[in-house]
Amino acid sequence: MDDVLRLDAVGQAQAVRDGQVTARELAEAAIARIEAHDGELNAVIHRRFERALAEIDSIPEEAPFRGVPILLKDLGWREAGEPYSGGSNVRDGVEPGVDGYGVVSLREAGFVLLGRTNTPEFGSTITTEPVAFGPTRNPYDPAYSAGGSSGGSAAAVAAGMVALATASDGGGSIRIPASLCGLVGLKPTRGRVSLGPAMGEGWSGFSCPGFVTRSVRDTAAALDVVSGLRPGDPYDAPALPGPLADEVGREPGRLRVGFVTRHPNGSVPEVPALTEAVTRAAALLESLGHDVAPGGPRALAEPGFAQHFGAIVANNLAAHVESLGELRGALVRPEELEPRNAAMLGAARTHSAADHILATQWIDGYRRRMAAWWSAGHDLLLMPSLGVAPFPLGWIPPQDLSVAFGRTAHAVAYTSPINATGQPAISLPLHRTEAGLPVGVQLVAAAGREDLLVRVAAQIERARPFEHAALR
Repeated sequence: MDDVLRLDAVGQAQAVRDGQVTARELAEAAIARIEAHDGELNAVIHRRFERALAEIDSIPEEAPFRGVPILLKDLGWREAGEPYSGGSNVRDGVEPGVDGYGVVSLREAGFVLLGRTNTPEFGSTITTEPVAFGPTRNPYDPAYSAGGSSGGSAAAVAAGMVALATASDGGGSIRIPASLCGLVGLKPTRGRVSLGPAMGEGWSGFSCPGFVTRSVRDTAAALDVVSGLRPGDPYDAPALPGPLADEVGREPGRLRVGFVTRHPNGSVPEVPALTEAVTRAAALLESLGHDVAPGGPRALAEPGFAQHFGAIVANNLAAHVESLGELRGALVRPEELEPRNAAMLGAARTHSAADHILATQWIDGYRRRMAAWWSAGHDLLLMPSLGVAPFPLGWIPPQDLSVAFGRTAHAVAYTSPINATGQPAISLPLHRTEAGLPVGVQLVAAAGREDLLVRVAAQIERARPFEHAALR
């Protein structure tokens, strides 16, 4: 059965259709693997195994992913009748009253929902070490972080508990865990996947739902399942030419690719492992027939970005904390929060409504300045997925906030601008450190061009198949 669990989700679905394994046997095997490996990794914080097994017989035979196990990130991806914490003790025991649209789509596609994965409190940092549930460990080295905020999902997929898991990305929270755990992680175009019905947008449009997977075809097929405009959504992503799954194997053509190995604003230290990863990826793209040259958007160098982005995130966190207080019928006190979030809450309370609007207007201009690089004729931008080397647990110190915020700013320097612009970006597992830890590289396309990312990512995957050494 381990051989079937090593398949990607598309392969597992085919195995069920072919009668190689039943849907129940596949789910039971995934449950057994979670029980065997999660004690060390702490990726799955809520298990709904009995309920999941009871639901299998009602899955229609024609469902495309009938019987394929999946885990849901415990941030967003709401499921009625199940605990939902967002990584925090503040909302312990508070359950959402209605399924999110994405969860409904996953059920209709035949996925078996086995439980929920660990995430940092409110998803506001790059490592999954919440006080509420404890740290998630990296399957490649349990002393190291699996990243955040989708760290629990990434660790579970890398360890072979499931073939894919849901995720979300507000500043790099799909791409960073994908990088650290050797996975594929695509942040879609803003509006591609609805956050409804509970929300219209996350972090003023910065946050997007998605997946962490082990193959490009899984990423494409899973996004096809959950994509689409819903009534009342505030954004509508540009239409794709067809299903993303059909783009796998389709030739991307000769592309014009720029690449960046050192952050142009000069504040982010250069890391040799990241430089090597991007340089090798650039050479691979060139060998595949693309026009590759150093360079990227001039707007990446603008020093004001981090200040405006951070203010908007803090303001959104403050609004979230306020809503939690209303939900539970008692104000959330700063001392109930982890120090990082208490500090962000304090900062937000110094901002006026006008300050918030001015910050969003600055980002509006930034988005146009960034987009100019693609509209001038470039197809893809190649950069590190993470601005720092793989790091151990505790590297983001919970009490020393000056160090924590500084290291976090460096880590998200290549990802958060793409959340602000709303463009799609994909992290691919193309490199390892000398110690064998994964390092991802990131490709960014113009808004609406997930199809192009899937084509070129699949081309890269064919040329240099991804290794999943943690899948033991």
